[in-house]
Amino acid sequence: MVTPTPLDQEDEEMLVPHSDVVEGPQPMEVAQPEAAAAAAAAAVENPPVEEPPTMKYTWTIPGFTRLNTRKHYSDVFVVGGYKWRVLIFPKGNNVDNLSMYLDVADAANLPYGWSRFSQFGLAIVNQINSSYSIRKESQHQFNSRESDWGFTSFMPLSELYDPTRGYLVNDTVVIEAEVAVRKVLDYWSYDSKKETGFVGLKNQGATCYMNSLLQTLYHIPYFRKAVYHMPTTENDAPTASIPLALQSLFYKLQYNDTSVATKELTKSFGWDTYDSFMQHDVQELNRVLCEKLEDKMKGTVVEGTIQKLFEGHHMNYIECINVDYKSTRKESFYDLQLDVKGCKDVYESFDKYVEVERLEGDNKYHAEGHDLQDAKKGVLFIEFPPVLQLQLKRFEYDFMRDTMVKINDRYEFPLELDLDRDNRKYLSPDADKSVRNLYTLHSVLVHSGGVHGGHYYAFIRPTLSDQWYKFDDERVTKEDVKRALEEQYGGEEELPQNNPGFNNPPFKFTKYSNAYMLVYIRESDKDKIICNVDEKDIAEHLRVRLKKEQEEKEDKKKYKAQAHLFTTIKVARDEDITEQIGKNKYFDLVDHEKVKSFRIQKQTPFQLFKEEVAKEFGVPVELQRFWIWAKRQNYTYRPNRPLLPHEELQTVELLREACNKTNNAELKLFLEIERGPEERPIPPPDKSSADILLFFKLYDPENAILRYVGRLMVKKSSKPMDIVGQLNQMAGFAPDEEIELFEEIKFEPCVMCEHLDKKTSFRLSQIEDGDIICFQKPLSIQENECPYPDVPSFLAYVQNREVVRFRSLEKPKEDEFTMELSKLHTYDDVVQRLAEKLGLDDPSKIRLTSHNCYSQQPKPQPIKYRGVDHLSDMLAHYNQTSDILYYEVLDIPLPELQGLKTLKVAFHHATKDEVVIHNIRLPKQSTVGDVINELKTKVELSHPDAELRLLEVFFHKIYKIFSSTERIENINDQYWTLRAEEIPEEEKNIGPSDRLVHVYHFTKEAGQNQAQVQNFGEPFFLVIHEGETLEEIKSRIQKKLHVPDEDFAKWKFASFSMGRPDYLQDTEVVYDRFQRKDVYGAWEQYLGLEHVDNAPKRAYAANQNRHAYEKPVRIYN
Repeated sequence: MVTPTPLDQEDEEMLVPHSDVVEGPQPMEVAQPEAAAAAAAAAVENPPVEEPPTMKYTWTIPGFTRLNTRKHYSDVFVVGGYKWRVLIFPKGNNVDNLSMYLDVADAANLPYGWSRFSQFGLAIVNQINSSYSIRKESQHQFNSRESDWGFTSFMPLSELYDPTRGYLVNDTVVIEAEVAVRKVLDYWSYDSKKETGFVGLKNQGATCYMNSLLQTLYHIPYFRKAVYHMPTTENDAPTASIPLALQSLFYKLQYNDTSVATKELTKSFGWDTYDSFMQHDVQELNRVLCEKLEDKMKGTVVEGTIQKLFEGHHMNYIECINVDYKSTRKESFYDLQLDVKGCKDVYESFDKYVEVERLEGDNKYHAEGHDLQDAKKGVLFIEFPPVLQLQLKRFEYDFMRDTMVKINDRYEFPLELDLDRDNRKYLSPDADKSVRNLYTLHSVLVHSGGVHGGHYYAFIRPTLSDQWYKFDDERVTKEDVKRALEEQYGGEEELPQNNPGFNNPPFKFTKYSNAYMLVYIRESDKDKIICNVDEKDIAEHLRVRLKKEQEEKEDKKKYKAQAHLFTTIKVARDEDITEQIGKNKYFDLVDHEKVKSFRIQKQTPFQLFKEEVAKEFGVPVELQRFWIWAKRQNYTYRPNRPLLPHEELQTVELLREACNKTNNAELKLFLEIERGPEERPIPPPDKSSADILLFFKLYDPENAILRYVGRLMVKKSSKPMDIVGQLNQMAGFAPDEEIELFEEIKFEPCVMCEHLDKKTSFRLSQIEDGDIICFQKPLSIQENECPYPDVPSFLAYVQNREVVRFRSLEKPKEDEFTMELSKLHTYDDVVQRLAEKLGLDDPSKIRLTSHNCYSQQPKPQPIKYRGVDHLSDMLAHYNQTSDILYYEVLDIPLPELQGLKTLKVAFHHATKDEVVIHNIRLPKQSTVGDVINELKTKVELSHPDAELRLLEVFFHKIYKIFSSTERIENINDQYWTLRAEEIPEEEKNIGPSDRLVHVYHFTKEAGQNQAQVQNFGEPFFLVIHEGETLEEIKSRIQKKLHVPDEDFAKWKFASFSMGRPDYLQDTEVVYDRFQRKDVYGAWEQYLGLEHVDNAPKRAYAANQNRHAYEKPVRIYN
């Protein structure tokens, strides 16, 4: 997966170099350069012959929650002669997820141009149940620019740090890395087109899921032909037209020799860079894309193509058993979702799909005119489509764990699929019997990894021959049928025995790579679908456009290949300076990227080049005088000296080398052309060591305009006052107009422009060739209201002005307005101007948030009141600068808010079954007692004298009862729920021998060991009296929770110690199980209530950090 910097705080997989631009990776072990070079050279010269070297490395990290470094490295391990290590960000790399990467340990010491290719998997081990370990896989070409690669959003921190989930046990985390090193030559020199006849698709960041689908659709020729026949015009832009972008992509896949980019297509979807880094679901993308194409095909010659290819119909029926009544409903489908869990193959999934359900007992069917009746309910197919898309349900929601899981079970699928089997049992009696539903497998889409992300690729046989191909992003390889079928069934695989003489049980491991979408083509339709698609199917304008693109690409390639034979000479003239100064350039003289550029063979004599210039500019060779540009120590770039006669006799290459101390590939020159009457070129004036060439800019303070007015050759011994008349003439002023002169000295890091004394000679003022003098009329008293009255103030304004895009924090994707500000504006200046723009009286009620250039999102923490000095600090993000600021308008001034602490408290009513969320805002030095007093003014109490307490609840367990004197400043309500409740009377009157115990609801996962207990619901306290039996306690619990007798009879009760349940009998004295008093450690002892979790999830459970599912796929255009 290829990508730039980390993007955002989502749970979707993002495969990226960690790109921490402030702190580069610090090698933990430094190898000697010679040894490293030898190892690298040996690895390239002696590549592995068969299987690549592979190693599994386990990294155990004790004291995980006490790690206080932003980055944490494993020890170095060696695979394939190379040194590797794992890099993690324990608190996330600017995201709320654990970030984890594979890192080349000795990158800083490897020889120039090193690279190595690796396929690797990283995993967080679940120490309670290894089947819930989270694993992600990738492959990457490591080099000096990208020496680490991996996953910025590996898994949510909330899940990692939750001790009940099994990833953090005894404050220890276990990480596994499996690394296979492949030879570099194999990867980079491989030519997919040459080897297979096909090309791959480039990955934009996390778009491998899309690439696998696009390759599958492209290799259905009938579909490709229909896309080519969608009407588009030469005026359409591919980035704004899905049909044109898809046509362009398919054309390039058909005719390009190298891999194809998908950026035009994703832009036509309306996606930004952020969307390209979000890994979505292929099945959903397939549906959305087909719906979009179906809509775009309406009213065209290809209308209905999607339906013809992919649409089938089935019939839902309910048929009464004892009366003559049947209800049916016909429905269409574009794909079928088949169960994987509990099914051994596709046929068993179809059996399950058409399984008959009996409606009887409490579940009888209300038949119209017949009241409640026993009935059977099911589905039968009326017709299957020519192209059958089967979505395998590899991802399921696990209700016990309240999270998504991936089903890696073995699941077989045949090369030939006969859906007429067993006397057409899947088909309705009304189905067309003349259609033979025998299908042949066309493609297998594979997902490698876990529920949180992974890698996608496809096995396809484009012509339904015996030859399969693997389409893995840019790389296409030939594969055999075993790789495409059997190896994608999933399930477990045995590792070969290392010591065959010993009777050790075989080591099995789960295969995380398996099929999850299958495409079959009906035998009777295959000649129509696998049709011939050639250039005549492609619109003329598209062929012309794409051939032109290809030619331009070839020209660039050729240009690049011959670049070493040529040099570039950029020639600036007065006309360029006049054109640029005051428009998009104010400092120095010219932007060399916008002047005439000559591409000249290096061995060309400079005199011949002058002839080229004569043809281009109409200036005879003998009237041309060229000056060399020089970069000064103050970072300005000015004409330095004219070329000498002997220099002009050299070749352009020798001249470039002699004039270019920075070894730049370009030669930059200024062409001095002197103009006589009627603007005809005349010989330039003589130039001796006593003469200097000066450039002049005129500033108009009334209109704040700066422009270039020309140059003069002057004597060093002369004074500015000697040329005032000439300057007035150049400016169009009266000959005796009074003017002020300033020397433009530099503009980095700050502007320096100083007043020039007209009575001091140029020599004494240290004026030299190439210097710039700005002049203006002096302002009168009346005109002194100009914001920039003189040249220095105007240049300072230009250097620091910044057009800032402001966005409301509530709508972080939308620019609301822009304002021109100065980078030197203070915090107060910025909020004052923003308040004026918003019509606010009090600027202190504005809170600003900076922009994250990588994620394209607001930074997590807002800017504190006067927390930065200048606007430039607000816009800085590492080594980048943004032009976006987010704002919000507060109800109280920001300094006051910063002195307050806001807590989100869930109040549980004593008698009503309701929870109300209250935001309590108090000074930071306040106590929990103050929170309770504030809460009492907001909530409804059961009686006026009711006492409240505040609890800390985390994943359905009570971890703490807050003391009323505890300060609120350090209370964290981001991960923990703060619960307020009335203290029951029985707890106030607790006896000396009574016990206050924790009571939690729980359920056990089917088939798991006893430790895999899942808590749910609202935990509570219960007073247990000495000698009290379970039967007595049960009646109190039932009354407290208002549980009906029928449901309560199914409940089981257990005492828990260290996470293990010990089930209780009704006659057992519960008091004896809880001998310690005031046990507030939720993980130590509690009374557990085992029953089914039927309660709806309360809205406030959001901050219990439930798994965030993938965002829906949207195509906006």
